[in-house]
Amino acid sequence: MNKKHTTILLFFLTLGIQIVAQKRPNIILIMADDMGYSDIGCYGGEINTPNLDELAEGGIRFTQFYNNARCCPTRAALLTGLYPHQAGVGGMVGHGHGDLSINAVTIAEIMKTNGYATYMTGKWHVADSDNGEDKHNWPIQRGFDKFFGTIKGVGSYFDPYSLNYNNEAVKLKPEDSFYYTDAISDSTVSFIDNHFQNNKQSPFFFYVAYTAPHWPLHALPKDIEKYEGVFNKGWDVLREERLERMKNLGIVPENVKLSPRNPRAKAWSATENKKWELQRMMTYAAMVDNMDQGIGRIISKLKKEGEFDNTLIMFLSDNGGCAETLEGVEQWVSSREVSVTIDGKRVYPGNDINVLPGPATSYMSYGPAWANLSNTPYRRFKKSGHEGGVISPFIMHWPMQIKDKNALANEVASIIDVMPTILDVTETNYPNSYKGNKIQATEGISIMSVLNGKKLLRDEWFMEHGRNKAYRKGDWKIAWSRQKDGQEWELFNLKEDPTELNNLASKYPEKHIEMIDRWYEWAKRVKVVHK
Repeated sequence: MNKKHTTILLFFLTLGIQIVAQKRPNIILIMADDMGYSDIGCYGGEINTPNLDELAEGGIRFTQFYNNARCCPTRAALLTGLYPHQAGVGGMVGHGHGDLSINAVTIAEIMKTNGYATYMTGKWHVADSDNGEDKHNWPIQRGFDKFFGTIKGVGSYFDPYSLNYNNEAVKLKPEDSFYYTDAISDSTVSFIDNHFQNNKQSPFFFYVAYTAPHWPLHALPKDIEKYEGVFNKGWDVLREERLERMKNLGIVPENVKLSPRNPRAKAWSATENKKWELQRMMTYAAMVDNMDQGIGRIISKLKKEGEFDNTLIMFLSDNGGCAETLEGVEQWVSSREVSVTIDGKRVYPGNDINVLPGPATSYMSYGPAWANLSNTPYRRFKKSGHEGGVISPFIMHWPMQIKDKNALANEVASIIDVMPTILDVTETNYPNSYKGNKIQATEGISIMSVLNGKKLLRDEWFMEHGRNKAYRKGDWKIAWSRQKDGQEWELFNLKEDPTELNNLASKYPEKHIEMIDRWYEWAKRVKVVHK
C-alpha cells in the first residue's frame, strides 16, 4: 500500500472513530405528576396513550418500580440517586422545610462534566425558594443549560405561578392562549430543534417534568370531549375491568385480588351528581391524553432528526393517584390563581358540585374514588408507603440497545436507580466532590442489566415521607400509615398477596420485628430519624 492510500485509510479510520464518539446516546427522562400506576393504556388503563404505548411496545415495562410517594421527595431522589432525606428534601419543600443539598449532585451537573448538553422543561419543585429572591437551587444553578417551567409544585395550567425561562419570570397575556402541558411539550421540541441546529456535535440529557395530571383539573375542551361515555360504568366496574386487562397484559400476576373500594369512596350506584363525577374523571383523562400527544411530538422530532434509535427514553410517575379533596386549597397556593383568571374571570376553588372542572375558572381535584381507580388494583394513595402510593409505571425505550421488544421486567427497581443507570449508559463517572463540596455516595444501582435479560441485584428498598413508612426485602414488605385506619406496622408477602390485603404481623412476629429494626437502621443512616 503506497503512502497516499495509507493516508486516505487513516483519514477514514479517524473519521469513523469521531462518528462513533459522536454517537453517544441522548437521554430523555419524562415524568408525569400524580398519575396512578394503571392509568395509561399499556398498563391497563382506559386513557388513550398511543405514544407511550409505542414506547412500551418497542421497549421494556417494569412492573415493580418504586417512587417515593410524593412530588418533591421523588424528584430529589430522581435527580441525585440518593434517598430524599440525604438529598435535603425528605419533607415538602418551601418555608425552610426542604432544599436540594449542596452535598448532592444532580444528573445535569454530572452529565455536563462528560460533554452533554443539559435541558429541562416543566416542574422543578426541589428548591426552598420559588419567588426569585434566592435562585441558588434553581435548574440553571443546578446544572441545566436551558430551562423553561415552574419552580413551584402546583399551579393553574392556564397561568401557572412561578413560570420561568432560565432565571427570568415569564409574564403571560390572555392572547397567548397558554396551556401548560402543551407549553412543556412544545418548548421541549423547540429546545431539541435548537440543539440540533447549533450543538449537534454534543449528545444531550433532557428532563421533561410534566405537571399533568396533578390538580387543578384543567384541560382543553377538545381533549375532554374524547372521553364522553368512557367512564360511565363508574369506578367499581372499571376497577374490575382494568384489573382483568392488567392480568391479560401481564402487568400483574393471575393471583392478584382487587383491593376493596377505599372507605372514603361511595359505591358508584349510591353516588349522587354522577355528571359532575364523570366530568372530573374525563378532565383527568384529558390531561394525561394531552401529555401523551406532546410526547408524540417529541418522538416525531427525534425521528425527523434521525436520533430516535440513539435516544434512551424513560417514563415514570412521581407518586400514585392523589386522593386530596382540596378543602382550604386557597391556603396552599398562590392567591391570585384561585381568585381570578388571566383574563379577569372569577375562579371557584375547591370541589364544588356546582362547577364543572376543566376551564380556568375551576380549581379542583378528582378525589379518592377516581384515585382508587387510578391505583388499580392497589390500596391507598399518594403519600402512602403502601403500593398505591409508591408503585409507578416505568418504561424504557432505546432501539439501539433493547433487543427484547415489548418485554416486561419484574425486577424490583427504584427511583434512586435512574441516575446510576444514566451514568452507566453514558460512561459518566460519579464524583466524590463537586464545586468544592463533598458528595455523598449514590444509593442506587444501574438497571442496565435488565435490558440484557439479566437479574437486577437489588435486595432492599426503603421509603419515608410525612411519617408514612415502608421497607421491602425480597417478597416481604412492611408499611406504616399515618392515616387513622393505619398507624401500625403491617407485614405482607407480596408474592402471595400483591395488593397487601393480609397483615401477617401476628403470624410471623420475628420477621415483623426484624424488618422494623432494619428500617430504623436505614432511617438513622440517612437521617430520617436522629436517635
